[in-house]
Amino acid sequence: MDRHEVGAREYRELIGGDPVEKLAGVRAASPEMYETMIESVFAGPLARPELARADRELATVAMIAAIGGADDKLAGHVRAALHHGWHPSELRALAEHASAYAGFPRALHALEVIDQVVGVRPPLVRRVRASDHETLVASAGETGPAVILSGSFGIDWRMWEPIMDRLAVGRRVFAYNLRGHGAAAGSPKPFTMATMADDVLALMDNLELETAHVVGLSMGGGVAQTLAVQNPDRVDSLALLGTTDYPFTDAFRFRARSAEIDGIPAQLEPTLTRWFTPAALAANTWGVRYARERILRFAADDWVAAWNAFADMDVQGKLADFGKPVLVLSGEKDASCTPEIMSGIAERIPGSIFQVLPNTPHQQTLEQPDLVAEALDNFLPADR
Repeated sequence: MDRHEVGAREYRELIGGDPVEKLAGVRAASPEMYETMIESVFAGPLARPELARADRELATVAMIAAIGGADDKLAGHVRAALHHGWHPSELRALAEHASAYAGFPRALHALEVIDQVVGVRPPLVRRVRASDHETLVASAGETGPAVILSGSFGIDWRMWEPIMDRLAVGRRVFAYNLRGHGAAAGSPKPFTMATMADDVLALMDNLELETAHVVGLSMGGGVAQTLAVQNPDRVDSLALLGTTDYPFTDAFRFRARSAEIDGIPAQLEPTLTRWFTPAALAANTWGVRYARERILRFAADDWVAAWNAFADMDVQGKLADFGKPVLVLSGEKDASCTPEIMSGIAERIPGSIFQVLPNTPHQQTLEQPDLVAEALDNFLPADR
């Protein structure tokens, strides 16, 4: 290929689309500038492999946001960044980061452009008291039944973001950080699953929710079951995703000890390989990047306290008389809480619905959000 062919190919791979069409305005105004862009820029430094194409687009978004005054160019590169797999939350975080170096006016303007391109506003996030500590609660939806989303060990409320917009149609949806997780790091220790269930009650009281439909994934599923056992009158229904009704005590305590002895970075490989499919790990999807960063930022004492709490969960067989709708949602490829484990939960809760999501690992919302959203949307009542 000659330099023009190399540059045109790189443009298609990096930006998307045919440069003849996309840069028609430049070509009409100055054919020489068009040729320089293709042959000297896109066939030159932009074609070098030392920076991945996705990283180049993220850097370009940051630079145009900092320069300011180029809305159409910024919007185009935001679209390209999304095409390369960057998540809207990462682009928003980039604009927030720019506020420290390029100033608030340009950072706020960049946020406006990002939201226009993405087309969906992020959930509203606020601090709410949960018994003896504060946590973050993200909310979406203004009317309808209340839904509480209780998340996985090791990460925070953002694991629910891929499905919140769909669930918020005809519902009020609230996702929060578990005790010791994210913005709730450093909350009082030691604690138990009963303590974590009490946290949900305190959140509901402070959010002025008399009752709620409770959805829990992984550790959040244990919290949801514990809440339903302790306070069944406050729970309208249960959706249990990728969880267990009995603790894998030895495994959970081993993970706690490993963090004490080996440190948090040593938890990355065993945790991520339990949580995601090999394909997602190889692609380094947003869900994988997000989970990796959350784990690396985890305080070791919070990690230890959470696993020890999970190791003492006591709910098995105690929901046989719950008498309200229950969905047990399993991932076909869940290496942590297998379909066999999940079907046992369903068998011990008479009248529950058992469903297996195809090609879905433990972190259901981070790898197969559309399947999870569809299942929950069909299960949860809504005002429509």
